[in-house]
Amino acid sequence: MKVIIVGCGKMGSELARALCERGDEVVIIDSNEKSFELLWKGFTGTKLVGIGFDKEVLESSGIETADAIVSCTHLDETNALIARMSWQRYRVPRAIARLYDPRKASIYNTLGIQTISTTTWGIRKVTQLLSYKQLDSVAQLGNDDIDVVRVDIPILLQGKPINYFNRPGEIQVVMIQQQGNKIRIPTDGTIMQKDDVLHIAVANSAMDTLKDLISL
Repeated sequence: MKVIIVGCGKMGSELARALCERGDEVVIIDSNEKSFELLWKGFTGTKLVGIGFDKEVLESSGIETADAIVSCTHLDETNALIARMSWQRYRVPRAIARLYDPRKASIYNTLGIQTISTTTWGIRKVTQLLSYKQLDSVAQLGNDDIDVVRVDIPILLQGKPINYFNRPGEIQVVMIQQQGNKIRIPTDGTIMQKDDVLHIAVANSAMDTLKDLISL
């Protein structure tokens, strides 16, 4: 996969590292050459100095053949502009803009821009940790609309079938970890046992439902 990152701050540099380590082709753009000092010494991608929404800079990055672009500069408006240009003009399949102000997300989503908000994610994470200690969010999907949470099976639920949790379109058990670190994809008839750990995909709108199911 070829990914262009605009903005070599903390998020951009760490994202570049993660993508390179998994074998992706990475191009990172920043208007300040000194920002590239945040990249680790083993960075194998391409560094470009320039303005992320400049047509010549984007085309020099090879945007016509990019699979994705992630704009994570310090300005929401710049990130949205770059993502929209990439999606509309260059038909980049996945254009993502980092937003500091989550209130803008719905506006940009209507323009075809995928958004991520560290503010929204942080608030949701803290709220979940404070409200129910057994729920541990391990991943967010889409525009943070779905969480994958880790759940230790309470004693009262041992012996119940896994479909106790499943709610079509809202809650789905996707993986079960059993004693000895054995990983399984469960069926509806799989029985929950002592020390089982579930990974459950849950829509944010159904989080309270999941908490109620666990606390029964």
